[in-house]
Amino acid sequence: MRRILLIVGGGIAAYKACELVRLIRKGGGEVTCVVTEGGQHFVTPMTLAALSEKPVYTTLWDLKNEAEMGHIQLSREADLVVVCPATADLMARMAAGIADDLATTLLLATDKPVMAVPAMNVRMWEHPATRRNVARLRDDGVTVLEPDEGPMACGEYGAGRLPEPEAIWQAIRAFGDSGPLAGPVADPLADPLAGQPDFASENHRPLHGRHVLVTAGPTHEPIDPVRYIANRSSGKQGFAIAAAAAAAGAQVTLISGPVHLDTPPGVERYDVESAAEMLDAVESALPADVAIMVAAVADWRAADRADSKIKKDGSGQVAPLPLAVNPDILSSVAASPARPRLLIGFAAETEHVVSHAQAKRLRKGADWIVANDVSGDVMGGDSNTVHLVTAEGVEDWPAMPKDKVAAALVERIAAHCMKDDA
Repeated sequence: MRRILLIVGGGIAAYKACELVRLIRKGGGEVTCVVTEGGQHFVTPMTLAALSEKPVYTTLWDLKNEAEMGHIQLSREADLVVVCPATADLMARMAAGIADDLATTLLLATDKPVMAVPAMNVRMWEHPATRRNVARLRDDGVTVLEPDEGPMACGEYGAGRLPEPEAIWQAIRAFGDSGPLAGPVADPLADPLAGQPDFASENHRPLHGRHVLVTAGPTHEPIDPVRYIANRSSGKQGFAIAAAAAAAGAQVTLISGPVHLDTPPGVERYDVESAAEMLDAVESALPADVAIMVAAVADWRAADRADSKIKKDGSGQVAPLPLAVNPDILSSVAASPARPRLLIGFAAETEHVVSHAQAKRLRKGADWIVANDVSGDVMGGDSNTVHLVTAEGVEDWPAMPKDKVAAALVERIAAHCMKDDA
């Protein structure tokens, strides 16, 4: 399987086809791309041409292309035809044998194996018509991969997500029995760095060209030189989000309270201690396209910080500690003239998690609130169960490792940004 003909359908997941092209090339294969009219709304032919280093085909009615590479020849020159993403509409036309554009004409004319990688809303995937079309395609010899399950750009959760490019690449390799695309399938768990972002190729990432600001960790509010007010935030969720945003191609500024975590690759990090310092750093980092306020900022600080250690007076009585309210960083960013187009806050709650988060979103002026129940061991732990609260409603996400929560959130952010630009 040295030569792949990749047909890019018109879905929000089309941007992942760019990463698939990179993986095929990295594996020693050649890839020629065909982009449907719908697909061109999500990824440009120029991007795919740059990544594949081959011409990209978009229409039957290009005289020059037809003269140099007729569609019949194009349909039969590859070793494997891959449709990714395969939308419900495209699979319906494939199943019916319709040939009304370049993509479907190639699919009807090819004598080579065909693989379809579905991506659509969960209800569309479960619809009886789609199930019939999938069954028909499989009966006709088309390999139809199963979609992944998870949160979707439309706000719902379920089966219908495009599999990750690495998984698609492994399925493509399984067709080969010799050459660079053959050989043993790598175990992604054998190398913890396998599948990590290639920052040299980040120009095709969905957040490329955008500035994402992330705050993470706790703040420490000094009482005297040896004591402070703090919380149990580890910073793990915020750092995971910063890493995922960088992997998606964003320019990431991470402003962190005191934590013991390594800076994610491709992230510019600034360390602060107090809420006041964090606010100053956030304001200095603006403007940003997206701000994700993950930090667990202390609500209060000592009203009067002592210059020397406060000593016990020997009476057995607890000396009063006057408190002052810390600046509200999320509200300040929401009211800023440099307010990001997408502002996301976090709500760590121990009861009435969703209702408190809904109220916080309105009170703070945020676009989204990510709420989680911290009454257990979430703070400092490696897993999280969150609810995404937006103006459209509430998404209840299942328990996931924090890096998976980060990846799902960044994917939702990328989809929102693409819709916002449309």
